[in-house]
Amino acid sequence: MNINDIDYYLPRELIAQKPANPRDTSKLLILNRSSGEIKHTIFHNITDHLGKKDVLVFNKSKVFPARLYGRKKSKGKVEVLILRFLGKSDSICEVITKPGLFLYEKILFDGFEGKVIKRSGYITVMEFNLPYQKFLKKINILGHTPIPPYINKTDLSEKELREKYQTVYAKTVGSAAAPTAGLHFTKELLRKIEKNGIQTEFVTLHIGLGTFASIKEKDIEKHKIYKEYFEADLETIKRLNKAKRSGKRIIAVGTTTTRVLETLVDEDSKLASKYNSNFTNLYIYPPYKFKFVDALITNFHLPKSTLLALISAFVSFPNTENIFTNFQSSLLGKAYEEAIAKEYRFFSFGDAMFII
Repeated sequence: MNINDIDYYLPRELIAQKPANPRDTSKLLILNRSSGEIKHTIFHNITDHLGKKDVLVFNKSKVFPARLYGRKKSKGKVEVLILRFLGKSDSICEVITKPGLFLYEKILFDGFEGKVIKRSGYITVMEFNLPYQKFLKKINILGHTPIPPYINKTDLSEKELREKYQTVYAKTVGSAAAPTAGLHFTKELLRKIEKNGIQTEFVTLHIGLGTFASIKEKDIEKHKIYKEYFEADLETIKRLNKAKRSGKRIIAVGTTTTRVLETLVDEDSKLASKYNSNFTNLYIYPPYKFKFVDALITNFHLPKSTLLALISAFVSFPNTENIFTNFQSSLLGKAYEEAIAKEYRFFSFGDAMFII
């Protein structure tokens, strides 16, 4: 599949620079992938389309202020984005830097320094000269919320960004980007969902380069996804398997949740507990067959991205009768075209889709 097969044109003014306020007042496009029917509503009305035979599965990973600004000994400025921690006792992290750094180069920050100890492709491994707990405190003081580069006109303060670019149910620290499908849920909406008897479950995938790295290959099948750490509690797995056996609809909130569930599923279409804490580099694109996820809540994604490839697979053969040839002529492409015409807001702070 050529990279141009998952491309589309988006007017720049539709890239959301701040979230809806309140969160659940964002627009919601509901796409029936079997009939092709498209409906439009407001996100807080999603409860009208959920019932006791549904299970919502969320990614509870919590974003940390992963972007640090330092300087070289030559005074040149350096931006460091921490992707994940490799060792707690000695504060070793995988990072990406701007500009690229040389092996053993040292970067100075306010009160500490980092040294490059390994380089591999996009990834730089950096060792910081602070104990783990002190390093975390420094990050919380000096770090910046790692919003994507296309959010460049926001007037939100760092304090506001830390609240807005975080799901209300975030719990386990470790993501360098937010699981954005979950940003639409408020505490009030979650209470309503619980009151309506809808089952909710939580898994964790710490978002890093695997999720947000763009596809560079002309042939998208040659693209390699960087591994990301995930966890699924054994009791959660048992409850999800029971729900699936009983015929409940498994609704993944976001592409990261989707990748956790599809990573864990075995040949019998149930979640295996053997590797419930592991890394995944699962790359989903047409014609991938989904084995566990029945419906999906997601945002509107960037052109030529792995996330758009995943959603394209979800709405096409063998999951539906719609054979995918290219995005523009696909059912998903038509939904995006309608969303653009109705001036939906796109990407991380944008509006949402519910694909059933």
